[in-house]
Amino acid sequence: MHNKSDQSIILWFRNDLRLADNPALDYASSSLFPIIPIYIIDENIYVGESSKWWLHNSLDSLNKSLDSKLNFFIGNPQEIIDQLIRENNIYAVVWNRCYEPATIKRDTEIKTYLKSKNILVETFNSNLLLEPQNAVKEDQTNYKVFTPFYKKNYAIDNPKIRLPIAKPDNLNLLKIESLTINELSLIPKVNWHKNFKKFWQPGEDNANAVFNKFIAKGLIGYKELRNRADLENTSRLSPHLHFGEISPNIIWSRIRSYLEKNIYDVDANHFLSELVWREFSYNLLWFFPDLPEKNLQKNFDNFPWRKDNTILIKWQKGQTGYPIVDAGMRELWQTGFMHNRVRMIVASFLVKHLLIDWRCGAEWFYDCLVDADLANNSASWQWVAGSGADAAPYFRIFNPILQGQKFDPEGIYTKKFVPELKDLPIKYLFSPWLASEDLLSKINIKLGVDYPRPIIDHNIARQRALEAYDEVKISREINVS
Repeated sequence: MHNKSDQSIILWFRNDLRLADNPALDYASSSLFPIIPIYIIDENIYVGESSKWWLHNSLDSLNKSLDSKLNFFIGNPQEIIDQLIRENNIYAVVWNRCYEPATIKRDTEIKTYLKSKNILVETFNSNLLLEPQNAVKEDQTNYKVFTPFYKKNYAIDNPKIRLPIAKPDNLNLLKIESLTINELSLIPKVNWHKNFKKFWQPGEDNANAVFNKFIAKGLIGYKELRNRADLENTSRLSPHLHFGEISPNIIWSRIRSYLEKNIYDVDANHFLSELVWREFSYNLLWFFPDLPEKNLQKNFDNFPWRKDNTILIKWQKGQTGYPIVDAGMRELWQTGFMHNRVRMIVASFLVKHLLIDWRCGAEWFYDCLVDADLANNSASWQWVAGSGADAAPYFRIFNPILQGQKFDPEGIYTKKFVPELKDLPIKYLFSPWLASEDLLSKINIKLGVDYPRPIIDHNIARQRALEAYDEVKISREINVS
């Protein structure tokens, strides 16, 4: 506890684990009051297992950047902040806003409570280029289709999108009595995440290094090559963005500078559209807070989902008998990540081939992805299912054989994660059941033993899905009339 006569300011870190372009930190540092930086594990908000691993390492990195003066707590944030106010002479509490329904409700209550105690509260936008209430139609209603949302709100020279703020100098930080980072118990007890550190280095410095690498090696050809599972043409920035180790404004500003010089025009524009899809997802979650649980298109409430836990587990474990699907699911388990095109393939397979509810897939992704993001995850799963905004046409059912051939043409990605098929000629890699018994025995593969047979025939699955979607279409027509 420091001297009661010295006023100080609480800076509450959340999904903004960085020093550069951090508006709440910038405000706190310019206030001239000593800063008590805090991070609270809110016991009422669920965090996926892979996200916990990332969060631990990201907090560790931030703590080092703050000269080991970050203060850690677990519990009810309002009670914790209230206690800090009682024990210290607090002038103000500041934070950057979050946009998930549970955090909006919680933060509104805390703000009201603090104001009733005559504590100054200042909150800022650090997580989105435009907050949802500032990206609406002329009549103040929300968009349900991506393209007009993008074109109307995200012109490259939109003055409403602020420029990044520099990292503040000479922070006056206070360390008070709090938990250690290990006492947060974020690292899962079961050591399934042991390989994550081979693939990921959380933290602000690493986020910037990943961004620099993408610009140097991934941006050229991005529009076309980002779909290739075997190439490194995706940014891999999503977990860094989710935890706020880099801001969307830093990314936007730097990519915009290339566009102003007419460099990489097509690719840079396409990359920015992907960044805006994240904004669109948050916009949908803001206006439809039950997006993670309920179909945006209500006619899907009548969809004939199948409940089959055995089949669901085979999908989760990468044992469907379709190599591109299995490669994706195993990449997810082993690395906490999945290539974006492959995410679409495995999601479509679960929803359309297996007719298993999109919410089962969203839940698994949320637990397994290091970039698990409620808005992105919910909007994207609903998009694939056809129940969401701007949804993919229901009759578009990915053929997992053709998808593998097209987006992993040499089989590099698939063989990496399904090594039991590494000796199979590319002709049969995505449909091993078509290879002759003679060929399979030569390379020591016994289908159904070394690698599973397909859990469903593609053509049968496609027909069954079309019939199921037709039921929904018919019910929609009934509802309309």
